[in-house]
Amino acid sequence: MFDALANLIIYEWFGLSSSTHAGAALHFFVMDTAKIFVMLVVIIYVMGLLRAMLSPEKVRNYVRGKPKWLARSSAVSLGAVTPFCSCSSVPLFIGFVEAGIPLGVTFSFLIASPMINEVAVVILIGILGWKLTLMYVAAGLTVAYVGGAIIEHFKPERWVEDYVWKIKMGEVSLPEPDKSFSGRHRYAWGEVKEIVGRLWKWVIAGIAVGALFHGYVPEEWVTEHLGGQDNWLAVPGAVLLGVPLYSNATGVIPVAEAMLGKGVAIGTTLAFMMSIATLSLPEMIILRKVIRWPALALYAAVLAVSFMLVGWGFNFISL
Repeated sequence: MFDALANLIIYEWFGLSSSTHAGAALHFFVMDTAKIFVMLVVIIYVMGLLRAMLSPEKVRNYVRGKPKWLARSSAVSLGAVTPFCSCSSVPLFIGFVEAGIPLGVTFSFLIASPMINEVAVVILIGILGWKLTLMYVAAGLTVAYVGGAIIEHFKPERWVEDYVWKIKMGEVSLPEPDKSFSGRHRYAWGEVKEIVGRLWKWVIAGIAVGALFHGYVPEEWVTEHLGGQDNWLAVPGAVLLGVPLYSNATGVIPVAEAMLGKGVAIGTTLAFMMSIATLSLPEMIILRKVIRWPALALYAAVLAVSFMLVGWGFNFISL
C-alpha cells in the first residue's frame, strides 16, 4: 500500500524515474513517511489504552523494595515498555533516589527507556524484519542490565548533585484515574498528540537523512568504508557519529533501513542506532542536571564501549 502510494506520487504525478538519485530518494521519503506515521498513530493509541493506568510513580513503586537483581531486571523491563524519554529523566531520577532504589538500577532504567520501546519495536519489525528487531532488543536489554551493574560498581552516589539528596518528595495525593473507555480514549488520544507532537520533526529528519543516504550515497563507497563486517573502525565511527545527532529509537529506524539497504554491516548499524537513541548530547545535557561530570563520563564511557562490543559482536557472527 505505502509502496504503491509512493509510486503514484513520485513516478506518475511527478514523472521521476526510479533510476535517478532524486527519484529513489523521494520515493523512499514518501513511502517511509506514510508508513511510519500511520504506524506511530495506531500503535501509540492502542498502547495508550493499555497504559492509561501507568505512571512514573507506579514504575518507581514497583521497583522499590525488591532484591537488587530482581529490581534491575524489573527496571530494564519497565524501561523497555514505558514511554518515558529524556525529558522524564530528571524527575524519574529524583523519584528513584528518593525511594531508596540503588543508583545502578536507576541507570539501567534510564538506558533501557529511550533505547527500547514497543512503538519502535513494532515499526522495526514492519520495516526491517523480526530478526534484526530481535537482535536490537536483545542487545539493548543486555546493555541496560550489564551497563547499570558496571556503573553501580563505581559507587556513583558520590557524584549525584547535592540538591537531589535534599529533596523530600513526600506522599502526593493523586486524583483517581478515569477507568472508563471514554477516559482511556482521551488519555490514549492525548498520548498520540503529545508523543507524535514531540517526535514528528525528529522522525521527518531521520526519514530525510535515510532518503538522502538511500538515493545519493554510492553503494561502492558504503561497501568500502562501512560495509565489511571485518572493518573494525566502522563500529566506533558509527558510535561517534551518533553522539552529536538527536533522535530516538523510532526516528533512527529509517536511517538504519537505508544503511542496511546500501550494505552497511548489521553490527555497525545497531551500534549507530543505540548511540543516537541513548548517547546523544541532549541526553547528556539533561542528565548533567542531576549528576556531576565524573558520573556522566562514566555513563558515556560504559555505553560507548558496550555499543562497540555489540557492533563488533554482531559483525563477527554475521561473517
